[in-house]
Amino acid sequence: MTDVIGRPFKLLLTPGNIHDVTAAPELLAQLSGARFILGDKGYDSDTLRATIRQQGARPIIPGKANRKRKIPLDKSRYRSRHLIENAFCRLKDFRRVATRYDKLARNFLSTVALAVLLAYWL
Repeated sequence: MTDVIGRPFKLLLTPGNIHDVTAAPELLAQLSGARFILGDKGYDSDTLRATIRQQGARPIIPGKANRKRKIPLDKSRYRSRHLIENAFCRLKDFRRVATRYDKLARNFLSTVALAVLLAYWL
């Protein structure tokens, strides 16, 4: 998760075979005070949208093309989703993160946390 200006503040490392929409509720449980939650089409799920609304936030997630009921999208707010992609790109500037030299998950998550600290907070 990133804040309004694109700085990562919550990290969650999942196995490669876990879909993003299944890991999202765990991240959202740690979040409070958000007014809008932005995500790409991979997060298009009725249950995830309901979870976001229960927390008092508004989901800004485009619907998939195969969705039976079309969902309106606030395009002006969705334009700022590029900040999330920019955060991933900036983290991949660190070669150790981009190539994942670390085999253990805890070591890799620590490396990513250090990269976030160096790139955004120090």
